[in-house]
Amino acid sequence: NNSNKVIHKSQLSKGGITGTMVDTRLVLKEALQFGAVALILVHNHPSGTLQPSQADKQITTKLKMAAESLDIKVLDHIIITEATYFSFADEGIL
Repeated sequence: NNSNKVIHKSQLSKGGITGTMVDTRLVLKEALQFGAVALILVHNHPSGTLQPSQADKQITTKLKMAAESLDIKVLDHIIITEATYFSFADEGIL
């Protein structure tokens, strides 16, 4: 919401062994349906690799641009592993 409190959580993609596909339209449809003013994107890296892949960076940019066109802000994209996490916002690459 406007106070950056989580109003809804949703799993929009489930990957295979080597990757997954994220549909920008489904992400934004969900955000609009719940009246979101901001998004936090989260996904896991079961391999334990903490650094974002080129695909991670590309989908982040794509979702950020699309969300901005609807006045929705992307606050962060977080990658989680079994031991730790990586935050695009903390690293200044959002």
